[in-house]
Amino acid sequence: MTTSGFSKHVAQVLSAAEHRADADPRIAASWRRCLVDHRLDPARSGPPHTLTEAEISRVREPVEELIRMALPELEALARVLREAGYCVNFADVNANVLVSYLPGGDYETTFREVGIYTGSNFAEAFEGTNGVGTALAEQRPILVHRDEHFRDQWKFLTCAVTPLFDHHDQPVGAVNISSCRGDFDRAAHQLAFAITSEATWRIQHAIFRKRFDHAWIATLPGDDGRGLIAYDDDRRIIGACRRGRSILGLTNGFESGVDLSRFIRLSDASMRTPSAAIEFRRADGTLIGHGHITPPAARPAFATRSIEATPRRIAALSALAGSDPALAKSVKRLTAVVDLDLPILLRGETGTGKDVFARAIHAASSRANKSFVALNCAALPESLIDAELFGYEAGAFTGARREGAKGLIVQASGGTLFLDEIGDMPLALQTRLLRVLENREVWPLGGRKPVPVDIRLISATNRDLAAMVEAGAFRSDLYYRLLGVEVRLPALRERSDKADLIARLAREEAPHCRLSAGAQATLLSYPFPGNIRQLRYALRLAGGTAENGLIEAADLDLPPVPGGGRAEPDHGMAEYNAIVQALRDHGGRVGDAAQALAMSRATLYRKIKGLKIKLDS
Repeated sequence: MTTSGFSKHVAQVLSAAEHRADADPRIAASWRRCLVDHRLDPARSGPPHTLTEAEISRVREPVEELIRMALPELEALARVLREAGYCVNFADVNANVLVSYLPGGDYETTFREVGIYTGSNFAEAFEGTNGVGTALAEQRPILVHRDEHFRDQWKFLTCAVTPLFDHHDQPVGAVNISSCRGDFDRAAHQLAFAITSEATWRIQHAIFRKRFDHAWIATLPGDDGRGLIAYDDDRRIIGACRRGRSILGLTNGFESGVDLSRFIRLSDASMRTPSAAIEFRRADGTLIGHGHITPPAARPAFATRSIEATPRRIAALSALAGSDPALAKSVKRLTAVVDLDLPILLRGETGTGKDVFARAIHAASSRANKSFVALNCAALPESLIDAELFGYEAGAFTGARREGAKGLIVQASGGTLFLDEIGDMPLALQTRLLRVLENREVWPLGGRKPVPVDIRLISATNRDLAAMVEAGAFRSDLYYRLLGVEVRLPALRERSDKADLIARLAREEAPHCRLSAGAQATLLSYPFPGNIRQLRYALRLAGGTAENGLIEAADLDLPPVPGGGRAEPDHGMAEYNAIVQALRDHGGRVGDAAQALAMSRATLYRKIKGLKIKLDS
């Protein structure tokens, strides 16, 4: 076979057929497969075969759950490597790229121009030696650097790929990073390759734990805890990951039901100790190190809580509903499920008291003596929410505390986690939160093993999450995970007990003052776009500035209503409501009501007659 007339790269590839290639043995073997088995032409140019939208949907459907479990790691990997110019891909077992994160800038333009994006197929049988195709063909990690690619047109790329295996040790896909940078030699890509391998390992752990969430899972010692086995209550091994099989010496075809004692000696106590560090020994008694045991997710992982939801606690929650019928109905429903394992979603405008309700729900539950941890998702930069929620290990990133930090989810374990304004949570973190809710465990940033957690989740938003789902701005699977019980908190202007609520809050915020009829009329007619929070502030300010203990309308510093001028009170209806409320508060005694309204008895009788208010006989 002559190589004259070809480019230097093509000539080098063709020489592999005659075993003269001066290349890495794995690369040379792949080149020979491409030439002999696949009959490919290294000089052929053109984009890879790209699936249509319909074809992408069809091939993606069988691996949708796998993609969902992989997304948190893929997104984290893309964030870490994006600035270095890497493209991050997930491909299925047939080398179809189904998820792609391009790096941005000139690098993104390059990748798009050559056809490297979602839908591209990079099977070795079609595209020759390349990261995705060759890693899947050989079922082991590989780094293919520049002219190690088979086709001449791909020699500007470096691809580092780790195949992904399921709980049966069968390949199900691959995680790939690609770079078109010419200033990085092969060694410079090794760090990114190592990071990719770590991310793939964590995805495989998620697959394994999801498959065996009903079983006990042992994290074996050695190899940074990568070995996992699953066993049932009768101490029979029912599953083992690839690394777990290797550590225990299990063959790939081992049968489920093998007694655990053949490989590890555990006491009865250690067999049932959640997340405790325990010794693992082989059947001959040889100590192989310390590992951990995680209990089944479907079974209570922590001690049963002994505190009951007392009538006093329930009463405190019920009091928040006031006398508004719709809200009272919602609160009654809440009290019935306050100790069920159901997430709660509070919906309402800003200032309607979502935080107060969340704390009351926690206090009414049997978790009342545990932590209540709150995070406003709209109040932190996206770059900080990740570390705040999930925590991090020492040295996880520049500026991290030397000792690491527990995330809010771990801090809330055993109690309640309240995520306010969850509609503002970034999509990448939505995926990680979903995995926490499903697996009941947290992976801290830079962590080597998961941390089991037991949380009651209460979330709140002032946004229409269903509409956000339709628009692709909020994950549908997370939305339905949050939607165990939905409670709508009405705006202050919608509450039928607005007069009662104003009177109660006035007693709390301005206990030494009384409201004049004019002040009551103004408060009743003002729409309060800031809701209860705005009302409290208005009453607090008025109580501090009012003279002689009487709050007049002029003391109420209410700003113009957004979108228009100052709200003009309906004095007739407002005054009617104020008088009726005063009479109700004082048992129909006109004299006491007149004093509360800061008017004479004669004036009050005149108003009662003019407004046609009926007095109880």
